[in-house]
Amino acid sequence: MTFRAPVRDIAHALTDLAGVGALMGSAHFPDFDADTLQAVLEGGASLADDVIAPTNRAGDQVGSRLENGKVVAAPGFTEAFKAYAEGGWSGLAAAPEFGGAGLPRSLATAVFETVSAANMAFGLCPLLSQGAMEAIAAHGSDAQKARFLPHMISGRWTGTMNLTEPQAGSDLAPIRTRAEPDGEGGYRITGQKIFITWGDHEMAENIVHLVLARLPDAPEGVKGISLFLAPKYLLEADGRLGAHNQLRVGSIEHKLGIHGSPTCVMLFEGAKAELIGQPNQGLAHMFTMMNSARLNVGVQGVAVAERAYQQALAFSLERPQGRSAWTGANPSRLFDHPDVRRMLMLMKAKTVAARAICLATAVAGDLAEAGATPEIREAALLRQELFTPVAKAWSTDWGVEAASMGVQIHGGMGFVEETGAAQHYRDARIAPIYEGANGIQAIDLMGRKLGLGGGAAVKTLIAEMREEAQALEGHKNEWLHVPGARLAAGVEAVETAAAWLIEHRGHAQPDALAGASPFLKLLGDVMGGWMLGKSARLAAEGLEPEASDYELRRTRIGLARLYAEHVLSQVPGLAGAVMMGAADLFNTTPEALGA
Repeated sequence: MTFRAPVRDIAHALTDLAGVGALMGSAHFPDFDADTLQAVLEGGASLADDVIAPTNRAGDQVGSRLENGKVVAAPGFTEAFKAYAEGGWSGLAAAPEFGGAGLPRSLATAVFETVSAANMAFGLCPLLSQGAMEAIAAHGSDAQKARFLPHMISGRWTGTMNLTEPQAGSDLAPIRTRAEPDGEGGYRITGQKIFITWGDHEMAENIVHLVLARLPDAPEGVKGISLFLAPKYLLEADGRLGAHNQLRVGSIEHKLGIHGSPTCVMLFEGAKAELIGQPNQGLAHMFTMMNSARLNVGVQGVAVAERAYQQALAFSLERPQGRSAWTGANPSRLFDHPDVRRMLMLMKAKTVAARAICLATAVAGDLAEAGATPEIREAALLRQELFTPVAKAWSTDWGVEAASMGVQIHGGMGFVEETGAAQHYRDARIAPIYEGANGIQAIDLMGRKLGLGGGAAVKTLIAEMREEAQALEGHKNEWLHVPGARLAAGVEAVETAAAWLIEHRGHAQPDALAGASPFLKLLGDVMGGWMLGKSARLAAEGLEPEASDYELRRTRIGLARLYAEHVLSQVPGLAGAVMMGAADLFNTTPEALGA
């Protein structure tokens, strides 16, 4: 099935829903304008459609493999990565002083969606590299930035994140990898890391590994973790690549999906390394990379949902099946059955919503650095922090659901591998797990993000969503009244549930923890309705039957209405799940559950 990047939809989400216009012509981005945005999106789409997408099938069926201690990329990946690097896509949002284009990260995030939709496994390589670049830029010394960033920004080198060990997963306190001073100002790292995405390959000249390890005198727990940089190939004094460092791939995992992405066991056997940032502050430094990755993983949820939707839509237009409920034609297309069209419209609506949430998070991140005043920057930072767990968790949960719905639309044809629909489901399933499982995102939202700025972040969001609901309910176009009413009820549910969590997380923490995941879903559902409501209201402003975009505008209104009745209508019930408490969980034993 041919993939086509949804440039029109992405531009709509960036400009009309996420508010990227606030960055255009600003002091930080003086050359960024609407023409630049469109040119970059179209250029990224061309790369994704014509170069990366054709590698998706071979990436799944052939995959990467380990031969003679080296990872061999799937067919076509090396050539596609070369085109990606030579096109300057690695440095789209990077600082010009190191060779980057200096454009907003939100624009780079939008391009990343098209890359990941074209081939999710391929997109994981630049995802990790982007996070590594941001960590070095934020915490590295001037010398480290000068030596590593230009090569990574150019795409000649890639980056990885080495956190997990067999005994240390989401809880990194038990990390055992150690870093010993080498007497020459550097360190030697010894230990084993697992689940290292793109931990080895030969698509680029070098790989920059960022590694969490303990110094000899480090305190116990997470307060004793430091961040180190260990390149695959050491650098000579003149900057040229030298000998292979003392690190290697022990094995690669055999996974449910993303077969084209090598997930490596990495063995550090006295590897030469250098400290990044301050000793024993490694976890805080690594979170620069982790937060970047979390948003981009949310975008991967959007990407796989878009890919599954496009394939399901194409199949529904080609597959004859039964009698049409509207025309009576027999046979008719799958598309002409109300239930199939309902699923397709729901896939489209929730993907539009997830995209807008992710891009709004990215725009907030740009404004947190480039806003014109301290007040704008502070408010944007609070918004970015509040939105990030929702962008990651809600979008990736939707990616799995959308891929499953795509298989359903294909019917039996979706359950066999020949059509490719099953691949999207298999690929999507990892995204709710990595870069902080979605349950952890929910705990972060409940435990830290609700209280940001004394609750200012969530209060501001509630006020904005309520204002949108009122605008919809009072709109002259009556078709917007239902989305407005459903959104208003959803906002009330968010406000009630948030207040309950804030009250209980201090004196009744188990109750608050039990409600964390339902609250994230509740907030994500309502934020999605908010975004779709904005889209529908803007569509209604120019809704003229004679207009060339009449069908598009009418459909955007229809998507908001469908979402309101199929998603927002259920939100008040989620508030009950949030406030249920933990008593029934506490009173249940393993034996009673059948252990």
